Amino acid sequence: MENHPPLHGLKVLDLTQAMAGPIATMLMGDLGADIIKIEPPTGDQTRTWAPPFINGISAYFLSVNRNKKSISLDLKSPRGQEILRKLASRADILMENFRPGTLDRLGLSYEDAQKENPGLIYCSLSGYGQDGPQRDWPGYDLTVLANSGLLSINAEEGRTPIKFGVPIADIVSGMFANTAILSALYERTISGKGQHIDMSMLDANFTILTHQAFNYFATGKNPRKLGSAHSSIAPYQVFRTGDSFIALAVGTEKLWKVFCRSIGRDDLTDHELFSENALRVQNRDKLVEELEKTFSKTTTSELFQKFLKAGIPAAPINTIEEAIENPQIKARNMVTSMDTPYGKIPVMGSPFKMSRTPGKVSKAPPQLGEDSESILVEIGYSREEIESLKKDGVIMSPGNQ
Repeated sequence: MENHPPLHGLKVLDLTQAMAGPIATMLMGDLGADIIKIEPPTGDQTRTWAPPFINGISAYFLSVNRNKKSISLDLKSPRGQEILRKLASRADILMENFRPGTLDRLGLSYEDAQKENPGLIYCSLSGYGQDGPQRDWPGYDLTVLANSGLLSINAEEGRTPIKFGVPIADIVSGMFANTAILSALYERTISGKGQHIDMSMLDANFTILTHQAFNYFATGKNPRKLGSAHSSIAPYQVFRTGDSFIALAVGTEKLWKVFCRSIGRDDLTDHELFSENALRVQNRDKLVEELEKTFSKTTTSELFQKFLKAGIPAAPINTIEEAIENPQIKARNMVTSMDTPYGKIPVMGSPFKMSRTPGKVSKAPPQLGEDSESILVEIGYSREEIESLKKDGVIMSPGNQ
């Protein structure tokens, strides 16, 4: 018996741009859902977020838009709105990241959509949610990161807070949205009903404050800005070595003793300032000074081999190139390539390793409007109607741009 992908047969309308929504729908596409990406005539904004390009296509766009079809649709046009409503009437999931109220004005609010399709799961992903005093604030990764409190702790004392090297607030929000969507799909098997998901990027990123929020609850004080260090464990951070840096995580008292032995510093094991984790956290600055004094005498590679042999969690700070060339990444098929309408391109593999129905990279990120015509044929439009829509600029395809 053939194994179908886990989300085989599910139809998803993707009205999202940038990162948060597109990564969520891409991951559903990896798992076999039929993703229809609805783009404005100018395309997803990230098609122009370049350089760099790969074969003339924005690398940013390529990163989160595989396994999708593309229809380019003018939603300001009544006929474009009609097409959207027809697609929504046949979909299992609709995901949008417009500002609150935008789709209401186009006649496709959740209330409108569920009248035609009671089983529709309709996910609105926005910066601040569909209600509350900040609902109309524009939200991008950096501003949500700042508003959530996360940016304040991603810093070193006395230095400017810095964003993460990828749009982590967007990515977290997309993953939370996926959890909600898949939960709603399961609940639909019981109730037979769809529902509206109000996914706020602020809510999602506030949630991942986790122990840092509880540290505040416990003390009434804002956490220290510790850079790479852990607020409740030491040593657990990036350290300077004789030639570069190393990440080190000594998370238990047993590991602490093994660690001290591995670097030839048994004198630290029962030191009055460092003998247990609470003392090491309290005296973190002195501990770092002692350790970096020792680490400065050797290279990152030598230290890492010692730690690996002793079973101590540690890693060199890989560049992107080194991460891509990492033999473990290669062994897990996390980098591959595929032939596309714009040439052969490298792509990242799917993280979903499942025994019967693993995630797959089966379709290249689409050209703008690449699937407009085939999608319209599928929902009943004739060739004459499609040509009229193209002529009037309601839809775009690679041939009429």
